[in-house]
Amino acid sequence: MPIPEDVTGDEIDKDVRQELQSLPKTLADDVARNLVMVARLLDEDPEGAYGYSRVALRLASRVAAVREAAGFAAYASQKYGEALAEFRAAKRMTGNIDLWPVMADCERGLGRPEKALDMAGAPEVHKLDKAGQVEMRLVAAGARRDMGQLDAAIVTLQSPELAANAVQPWTARLRYAYADALLAAGRESEAREWFAKAVEADRDGSTDASDRLAELDGVEFMDALVENDNDETPAAPKADEDEGDNHKD
Repeated sequence: MPIPEDVTGDEIDKDVRQELQSLPKTLADDVARNLVMVARLLDEDPEGAYGYSRVALRLASRVAAVREAAGFAAYASQKYGEALAEFRAAKRMTGNIDLWPVMADCERGLGRPEKALDMAGAPEVHKLDKAGQVEMRLVAAGARRDMGQLDAAIVTLQSPELAANAVQPWTARLRYAYADALLAAGRESEAREWFAKAVEADRDGSTDASDRLAELDGVEFMDALVENDNDETPAAPKADEDEGDNHKD
């Protein structure tokens, strides 16, 4: 696969570069350039990232960072079985348990939420850092929802991290997941409150909480439009509905 000339391979993380030092220099440079492309395309073009990850894997399958990158590219492309195999390989090579939550989420993707819940209760979780433990909580709540256990999903997300006022990298996603679970359970007013809190914490636009909030605020307004179309009689909007800034088109 072609790689733009401006990609040198020096852009990769220094720890990954160190791992690649076990390879001949020319090979290490080729692998590094492919890994840069994986990172560059992962969010916007998962299939493209996957293609570059397969090249890197062909060149250096014994390098843990390559297996991990291949896992994330497969995960982003919803190839969950393949992703899980790569994550397991990387974990075997390094002994690192940081990938535990995403491995559990792969089990969800494969239609095995019970397995994901088993992993959420495993001893490995206690070895995760705070971010990893929050991620595991999100996965466990998702598994509960997969199984139709909405109330259990809500309870799973209720934690000190959710209640904390301080904004951490995971705060927006945690509040968003909680709001979404509340909405799925029919607790709309509480869901609106937590979507608003997610918006406050979402400084880099990692969720669509603002869109979800606008959608909730626009529900009555849209219903009124439908009724008007059916009656073919224009009606003046109610006072609490005439706040068009927040209504979804």
